[in-house]
Amino acid sequence: VPDSQYGLYAWPCAVVLAQYLWAHRRSLPGKRVLEVGAGVSLPGVLAAKCGAEVILSDSEELPRCLRSCRRSCLLNGLPRVPVVGLTWGRLSPQLLALPPIDIILGSDVFFDPKDFEDILTTVYFLLERNPHAQFWTTYQVRSADWSIEALLCKWKLKNIPVPLRSFSADKERLGSSSLPGRHTIEMMIISLAGPDGT
Repeated sequence: VPDSQYGLYAWPCAVVLAQYLWAHRRSLPGKRVLEVGAGVSLPGVLAAKCGAEVILSDSEELPRCLRSCRRSCLLNGLPRVPVVGLTWGRLSPQLLALPPIDIILGSDVFFDPKDFEDILTTVYFLLERNPHAQFWTTYQVRSADWSIEALLCKWKLKNIPVPLRSFSADKERLGSSSLPGRHTIEMMIISLAGPDGT
């Protein structure tokens, strides 16, 4: 039975997002990347290994998840990657102190509908401060009733679906991992909408 701190597991969405990063690894050196809800940090660690300047974050209320981020960095020879506590939907000194960002990563952060608006509030704040940035996110389809479309409109964000086949992630096994399995996983890139909503 999964621990109540979901960030202590590598979920299938993390493997898919890592596959996307690997497919775009040549564009990562020098990019400033923030992973939100990082947990075991597979996408963020891979981005750092590919030359990005990475900051990992998880909820300041989940110290075990923050320790997991730090442990992943140490195990992968990345002792200087910063790990910060950021709680979705909360304006905190840590959030305000973040340096400029090019890419925000989030794998399976759209897990619990009660968190959807808090996540998008935080993403919107970061994109407003970094208008050129994008939020690369993967999520598992768990219910046909769950949608973020109305929240994207509310927060003036647009999303572009990324077909998994476009980066060879439409398989049951990725990188010798069977984690993606038979789950329905989607990917999208979220950015600020233009004045006309596009």
